[in-house]
Order: sequence, then C-alpha cells, then structure tokens
Amino acid sequence: MPVITRFAPSPTGRLHVGNIRAALHNWLHARRQGGLFLLRLDDTDAERSTALFADSIRADLAWLGLAPDAEYRQSDRFALYEAQFQRLVASGHVYPAYETQQELDLKRKILAGRGLPPIYDRAALRLSDTDRVALEAEGRRPHWRFRLDHDAPIVWHDLIRGEQRLDPKLLSDPVIRREDGSWLYMLPSVIDDIDMGVTHVVRGEDHTTNTGLQLQMFAALGAVPPLFAHEALLTGSEGKLSKRLGSLGCDAFRGEGIEPLALAALLARLGTSDPVEPVESMAPLIEGLDFARFGRAPARFDLDELKALNARIIHLLPHEAVADRLPAGMDAAAWAAIRPNIATVAEAADWWRVIEGPIDPPPAPEEDRAYLAIAAEIAAGIDWSANPWAALTAALKERSGRKGKPLFLPLRRALTGLDHGPDMATLLPLIGREGTLQRLRAMG
Repeated sequence: MPVITRFAPSPTGRLHVGNIRAALHNWLHARRQGGLFLLRLDDTDAERSTALFADSIRADLAWLGLAPDAEYRQSDRFALYEAQFQRLVASGHVYPAYETQQELDLKRKILAGRGLPPIYDRAALRLSDTDRVALEAEGRRPHWRFRLDHDAPIVWHDLIRGEQRLDPKLLSDPVIRREDGSWLYMLPSVIDDIDMGVTHVVRGEDHTTNTGLQLQMFAALGAVPPLFAHEALLTGSEGKLSKRLGSLGCDAFRGEGIEPLALAALLARLGTSDPVEPVESMAPLIEGLDFARFGRAPARFDLDELKALNARIIHLLPHEAVADRLPAGMDAAAWAAIRPNIATVAEAADWWRVIEGPIDPPPAPEEDRAYLAIAAEIAAGIDWSANPWAALTAALKERSGRKGKPLFLPLRRALTGLDHGPDMATLLPLIGREGTLQRLRAMG
C-alpha cells in the first residue's frame, strides 16, 4: 500500500507557523516513502471559508515547495458524508440530541460543581419516539452525536508518543453535526481519510483526544485507520508561543527575507534529537525525517535562530538559485564575493551599489590622504589580470611601511565607504581598475 499523507487546513485564515510545520512533516514523510501528499481544504464552514484564503494556502505551499499531488475540497463531498452518516444512524452509532447550548452549559457547571468530569450524560438516548416528536413540535432540531463504545479502552500506538490509552467513559459523545445540518470536523475527516486512502496523519498533540474518538468512527465504518504521529506543540523562547510568533505566516517570513528552505530546515528538525543545520536542498530533510527521533517535550521556535540559519543557508546558495532576485548585471563572481556578508538575498543590492558606485565615503584623515594618493599611483601600474588586491597592498606596504589595520582600513573606506564587508581580494576586481582609480584619486 502506498504511503498517503494529507494536510487539511480550513480556508478561514492564513497559514501560520504551526500549520506550516504540520504541512512540512506530512510532505517530507510522503516524499521519503515515495508516496503521495494530499491537500484537503476543510471548508465545511461556509460562512468563514473563502476563496481568498484557499488561494493564499495554495500560494504559501507553492512558496514553501510543498506541492500537493492532489487537492480536495470538503464542500464538494457532502453527498459522501450524507451517505456514511445515514449508515451510522441506521447502525445506532449516531443519535439525535435536543439540548440547547444553554442547557448543556448548565449540565457541565453542575457536574463540575460536584467534582465530576463534565461529560455528556447521554440523556438523549433515553428519549422515546414520542418525546422526540414533541420536542420537534416545539421547534427544536437535533444535533447529532457519535455514540462511543464504553466496553473497552481506546488504545493505539502513536509514531511519536508511543502507546496511547483513553477511557471512553470519561469522554463525551462528540457532536458531529449541528442543528442546521452543517458538519463539524470529526466525522467528515474520518470519511475523507478512508475514501482517499490516507495511511499516515501527522498533526499536533492537541489532536490526541480527537484521534481516540475518531478511531472508534473508523471502526464503526469498518475501516482500518491511518497511523498517527502527534508532535509536540511549538513554544517560544519564553515558554508558551506568543500570539505574535504563533500568527507568523509566509508573508511575514518573506517580508523578513527568510528563504523557504531556511524555514523548512528549522521546522523539520524542531522537536527532534537532530541538530538544526543549513542545507542546500530539501533532500537531506526528506532523508532525515524519522518520527522515532521526535521527542515529547515542547519544541522551541526562535525567530532569531531562524534568521541566523537563513544567513547560513544564503551563504551556500549558488548563483542560479537566486539570479532572478539579484540586481541586473550581478553575475556569479559578484554573488560569490557578496554572499558571505549578507543575511538576506535583498541585501545583495546594497553591496551591488557599493560595487557599481557612486559611493559616499567618509572624509579621509589628513595622514591618510597622501597614503591614498600613493595607492592610486600604484593601482594604475599593477597587473589587474591576476590578484590586484595582493599586488596593491604588497606594494603599498613596501612604499609606506604600514601594515595591519593602518594599511588596509583606509583603502577599504576609500573604495567602499565602509569599515567592513566582503573580502577586498574578491571585491576589488568587481570594482575594476577604472572604478578603483577614480575612488582613490578622489580621496588623495
């Protein structure tokens, strides 16, 4: 059986960092196993789901490089849900309940006040046909609950958390359909996983109880459930993931100059025993995904760590990977020279302006003006086809007696207007002979 994973966001908002991590791990697992990665838009909430959010999810996945092999929308699948729902009603696995939300809230408060678990008391199962007719004559419409089997504990092996065990007697029969006939998450997701042949579901540990409930739904429909991996939730550097970090999405990361590969490299390893390292492609992330290496401790997401990793990855990127984002005329040699000194690709434009000029260097101290004049004289006579920086500084050292910082810093300032930057041995040929002479003579 081929491995099939799915990412199932609701198009009621933009993807955030937690969603992105779940999508990534599902995609990585499918690719590692030579399987399929599905995108399923859980758009049963007609009021909140929009085409705009669906388009943004597709665009974000494309930017991240997580192309799905197929896409489904739950709003296209209501007939399938209805057919399976009727099966469950007929088999007694689903039943109607008529309590209002206020009545349910009151029941929970009473139970909590007695120190009891605030679970549904199954009062609806004690209603007679006559009772139900009377309630509907009053204008009440039922919501529908899935009847949990209380005879045995719910047990499964989680690929990350190991053996999981839930006592169904301590859980409320979950509501699967509202009074207006609209669907909640639980049952349609199970029906889709069966119909689409999903073999593995990777999601956050906040879904662990949902999984236990859904396992009984799989059984009620006579289906083998997927394998589940519930990963620890992300936290911030101070513990709980802040609202700001938790809401970060692809637009924010793009705005910060974050490469999708950097985001993938960080999120692929967070929560595992593997080090977060720069990569040049998705290949090592695919090869390295192993749920056995995921821990149960919260996974810390640090934006500063992401930015540092981003810089390290940029330092590895070849010219062809970024050429369409570089200034016109910036070739592979210029990229190689500038690359080690930038944290985002956008910063390359700043160094390209230094190379192309004009620049606005600080005024040279009086003691450096004669030195720079000598530098201009030497630069005019050296061989520019070899290593002009080495030739220039060697001759200057011999003529001026300077060495170290007094030898190099005035030259860097005059030629770039800055005290730091790329290695001058690689930068000087890019500035070129004429540009170098013009800048040195202007300072001398």
